[in-house]
Amino acid sequence: MGVICGRALIFWDPKQPGGTSRRKLDAIDTDQITPAADCVSESLETLDERWKAGAFRYLMPDFRARVHRGENFLVAGDRFAIGSSREMSPAGLKGIADEAGLEMVVVCGRNMGDIFRRNALNLGLHVVQSPDAVADARDGDEFAFDPDTRRLENVTQGAAYDPLPLTPQEENIRRSGGIIAVGRRELAEASARARVIEFPDEARARSMTTTEQIVWAHRVDKDRAVRPGDTLRVHADLLPASDGTAPFAIHTFNQITGGAAAPRQAAIANDHFVFTGRDDDERQTAIGRAFARQHGLEKPYYATPGDGIFHFYFPEQGLVLPGAFIPGADSHSRAYGAYGAVGIGIGSTTLGFGWATGYVYFTPPKARRVAFVGTLQPWVSGKDIVLELLRRWGVQQAQGMSVEFVDAGRQLPIPYRNTIANMMAEAEAMNGIFAADEIAEAWYAAKGITSFPYPRIAPGAEAQYAVDEALALGDVAPMIAKPFSPGNAYPAGEVARERIRFDKALIGSCTNGSYADLLQAALVVYHARRAGAARTERPFLVFPGSGGVARQIERPDPRLGGESIAQVIRSVGGEIRQSWCGPCFGQGPDALQPGQRAITSFNRNWQNRMGVGGEGYLASPAVVAASALLGYMGPPSELGLRWDPETFGI
Repeated sequence: MGVICGRALIFWDPKQPGGTSRRKLDAIDTDQITPAADCVSESLETLDERWKAGAFRYLMPDFRARVHRGENFLVAGDRFAIGSSREMSPAGLKGIADEAGLEMVVVCGRNMGDIFRRNALNLGLHVVQSPDAVADARDGDEFAFDPDTRRLENVTQGAAYDPLPLTPQEENIRRSGGIIAVGRRELAEASARARVIEFPDEARARSMTTTEQIVWAHRVDKDRAVRPGDTLRVHADLLPASDGTAPFAIHTFNQITGGAAAPRQAAIANDHFVFTGRDDDERQTAIGRAFARQHGLEKPYYATPGDGIFHFYFPEQGLVLPGAFIPGADSHSRAYGAYGAVGIGIGSTTLGFGWATGYVYFTPPKARRVAFVGTLQPWVSGKDIVLELLRRWGVQQAQGMSVEFVDAGRQLPIPYRNTIANMMAEAEAMNGIFAADEIAEAWYAAKGITSFPYPRIAPGAEAQYAVDEALALGDVAPMIAKPFSPGNAYPAGEVARERIRFDKALIGSCTNGSYADLLQAALVVYHARRAGAARTERPFLVFPGSGGVARQIERPDPRLGGESIAQVIRSVGGEIRQSWCGPCFGQGPDALQPGQRAITSFNRNWQNRMGVGGEGYLASPAVVAASALLGYMGPPSELGLRWDPETFGI
């Protein structure tokens, strides 16, 4: 490989427009790299056309033109490409350089988005983490990068840099030409190998976290240890995709197998681009539909529009079980940690590789433990807990660690745990997990699932954690996160004094779309209505997490005086929508328009996330429901409701 040369294309922080303190922009998320409306693939032959056209559409509208004129060294700050698993982002960046006969090199600082990093290496996009190179770079600097040694040089500044090293397997994938080449090389062996899952004995498990035990059990190579930073091949129990991520996974799978094999552990849910009414979105969903028909994927492994958001639907169907290892082509696959499974977000190419081989490459990170101690306070739910946790972690967040949660007082029901584990995506953790316990088993039993393929496991008494911390639940109040970060959170009572008004109140998403979540909101409305509240001042919209939840909320509930959740919501002017992800990532008729503001139970409120030019605030279903009736953002206590656990507890 020859040396790559070019000029710097720098993303400067607009909050520091000049002077010696000028900084590169940190925390550029994948929504900014590839806006949701550009994540569309209308055919397998034109996968990346929209991805290239939309790259940095709003953050740097002339990005494509600048790359074409030789600014092919993208320079940004720390935490570059955090967020969504959308592989459209690295693929679009690489495609823009390719069409100009160039190679792109991404130069960034610390704690790069882990999914983007893996995706980039899978695709052959060069990524270089060098804080010193970022700090030194100036507009117009000439750069050179040697792909053989990975040494970076700022020719203009006369400085050279050795970037943060890759793991041996990352280096192998890079030098092999990407994940498709690796998949072709390993396909025959993978096809002949028996899948063996063996959990460690008590003595060995004593020194392992819950995540480490699950990964150990699922190792392909049984002679390998599980150590942070050491990449392993790990068998998957389920490899789920959405209609948005499936097309690129299908392309990868076909490229590896030649289309002559059946996908392994595959599941697809239509939950992202299904109710927009757009022809291009229909063409995208048709790709997954044709693939499912070709390979005989049927329910529950193929979820049709309205069946639900896959992070709710697949657990409901018993496809997510304690002790499982589930890499999903969506960053919120971390939600499966609520059920005692290891859920991680991966890209479409890794998923396609997994469909072909039955396993993925996984690099265990350092472990972190968070013990929830003390007593839950009035109106506090899983959303408030995770917003407070992200607030405390600050800009560093979880630093890519595997987070083990301990519910010391057994106070957190599965819906609360789902919210916390799910939002480890926003916390920039590899995964978050609650060891399965009697709370999880009771949740499964209510769905008729009483036997499990794997033993119940718990973290070993001698397990080691790089960070060991506690969060006192008595210190957590109802919270509201302001734009443009989930960690930008404040007590809802303080926010209420600001009388912040809004255009929409939205409840649902894969974070807070369960029956219990919607019941929590309905209980606030029901009792506020009895106290004199009549109608919401702004549109109040509810998006159930699955079709099953949508049907359930139409049934009478004794806690609502025999009314259903849907009846209570509608009685104050609220509306029940389809089960899908649309407004959470700025799609469909309920997405925010420029200048609009919403309070939501969603998981991300980054710039343009819920609609270009809109502002999203994050809160629990109870706070969103209370705000809908108040007309300004505030907790249920602002309605005069007094907390009673028998009345409002979940």
